[in-house]
Order: sequence, then structure tokens, then C-alpha cells
Amino acid sequence: MQEDREKNKVLELATFYIGDALCGIDILNIQEINRNMDIAWVPQAKEYIKGVLNLRGQIVTVIDLGKKLGLAPANTASENRNIIVNSQDEYIGFLVDQISDVLLADPDKIEPAPANISGVQGKYFQGVLKTENRLIGILSIDAVLMDE
Repeated sequence: MQEDREKNKVLELATFYIGDALCGIDILNIQEINRNMDIAWVPQAKEYIKGVLNLRGQIVTVIDLGKKLGLAPANTASENRNIIVNSQDEYIGFLVDQISDVLLADPDKIEPAPANISGVQGKYFQGVLKTENRLIGILSIDAVLMDE
């Protein structure tokens, strides 16, 4: 599959919902996706930090992506998931409302992010992908993890 990506220049996006906003992350940036595990609250953490969890001996900081992006906090329904990414040798969990599909995208079809996508500031996105009936904001992990 890796050879296909390079040869055909195909981008695989894992898509997910934050409220009604459909977002995606390059699947190569994702370590794993799991159910909402036991998250320990961290006193005096920023409001969008949900807490930390122990993932097979690794401490993972969990960010409520809805709160971080200025939307409603992640719901506490059974559909919500943690998307675990590895950023600068640190595991980070993005708490999202619901996982959707894995899509294959042509990188040439990705457009620059507008200033606002579904109520979210465009600075958190590296671009947008238009499908037949949806607009998918492609999340920039680095932008989300930068402190303002």
C-alpha cells in the first residue's frame, strides 16, 4: 500500500466528526484509534486538555478536539474515539465525536484552507477536500498542538 501511495500520489485520509464538521488526518500520522479509555483529569491543565491516559505504559495527553477548535466539547456517547498520533516523539490523543471512513484523495485536489471551515478557524487545517456532497477539513496536527 505504501508503494501505491508513492507511485500514484494518493493520500489516505482517516475521517472523523467533531460535531457536524467532517475532518480528516493523513492515516500515516495515526498510531491507532481506540475507544474512550480511562482518562485521568489533570489539575490546572488548559481547558481543552481532557486529561491523560496510560496506553500500554505510554502516557498520552488527550485533547478534546471540539474544545480546541472552538466548537462544542466532544460528546460522551459510545461513538466517540481517541485518535492517537505521534508528534515529536510524544503521543497525543484527539478525542472526537465519531469516526467515519478512510478516503483515498488525490493531493492535487486538495485546496488551501479558507479562513473558516464549519465554524473552525482555518489555521488548524492544511487544506480542504471537496467530495460530491461534503467538505472535509484536513487537520494540521502541528497547528492544533501549537499553543496560542
